Amino acid sequence: MTDGRQWNSGHMPSRRALLLGTTALTTLGVTSWYTASSTTRSADPDGAMIVERRYSRFRGGDVEVAYKLPRRPPPLGLPMVLLLHGRNGNARWAGPPGLVSELADAVHAGRVPPFGFVAVDGGNSYWHEHRRGDDPMGMLLEEIPAWLRERGLGDRRGLPFAVAGTSMGGFGALLYARRRSERRQPVRAIAAIAPAFMSWRRMRQRDAWRSMAEWRSMDPLANVAATRGIPTGIWCGTDDPFIEGVRAFIRRADPEVADIDPGRHNGAYFRTTVPGLLRFLGRYAPGRPQRRT
Repeated sequence: MTDGRQWNSGHMPSRRALLLGTTALTTLGVTSWYTASSTTRSADPDGAMIVERRYSRFRGGDVEVAYKLPRRPPPLGLPMVLLLHGRNGNARWAGPPGLVSELADAVHAGRVPPFGFVAVDGGNSYWHEHRRGDDPMGMLLEEIPAWLRERGLGDRRGLPFAVAGTSMGGFGALLYARRRSERRQPVRAIAAIAPAFMSWRRMRQRDAWRSMAEWRSMDPLANVAATRGIPTGIWCGTDDPFIEGVRAFIRRADPEVADIDPGRHNGAYFRTTVPGLLRFLGRYAPGRPQRRT
C-alpha cells in the first residue's frame, strides 16, 4: 500500500508545498513519520498537511486520511480534533479555507494550546452506514483511533478530544459526538459550521436514508438531548440555506457559541469562522482548563 504525503498551509497549494513536493513513505507508523520528517525542516511555522492512503475495512476500500497540523513534525501525543467534510467533499478539502495556516499562527503565538486535525474520506451518506459494507461511522469510531495511535497522536487510546465539521460534516459531528457518548467516551467539544439541518422533503433527495424514521433517529435537530452538556459551538451565515434549522438548533440546545453573521454557504463565509473555531476548540484542548465564557 502506498503511503503518500502532501503538504499545504491552506486549501490551495502554497509556495512551500510546491517546494517541498510529495514524499513517498515505504512503511506506516511513528518511526517512518519522524524519519521522513528529518529530510526537511524540523518545524514548519506555516503548518502542514500530511495525506496518506489507508485501507478501511469499514468502508470496504482505500480512503485518504489528512493530518492538518500546526507544525511538522508534530509532537508526540498532540491532541487531535476529528474534522468531517461536507457532501461531495473529501479529507484534503475538509474544514474551512485557511484552517492550517491560521492554526499554525494561533499555536505559535500562544493564543491556543497545540492541537491538530484529522480528516478522512467519508462519502456522501451523512456519516452513517446507508449501504451495507460502507460504514463511515464505524471507520471513525474504530479505525481512526488505531491510525492516530500508530502515528503517536491523540490521547493514549488514539481518541480525538473534539469533533468539528461543515455542512454534512456538521451533521456528522453531532452524530459522532452522540455515538462517543453512548460508548462512555464523550468528546470535550463539538464544533459545527453550517450543519445540514433540513426538512425530510429536502433530505430524502440526498439518497442517504432508508426511511424518514431512520433519518429522524439520527437527525441532531430531533435529538438535541443526546449531546446536551457537551460544549458546542455553531456558526452559520444569514443567507445559508440551512439557517432556519440552525436557528432552531440554537433555540433548543443553547450552545456555548452561537455565531450568526452575514454570509452564504461557501468558502468565503466559512473562512471567517476560523478564528472563532480555533478559540473555541483551544478552550477544551487537553492541558487547558475547561471553562464557559
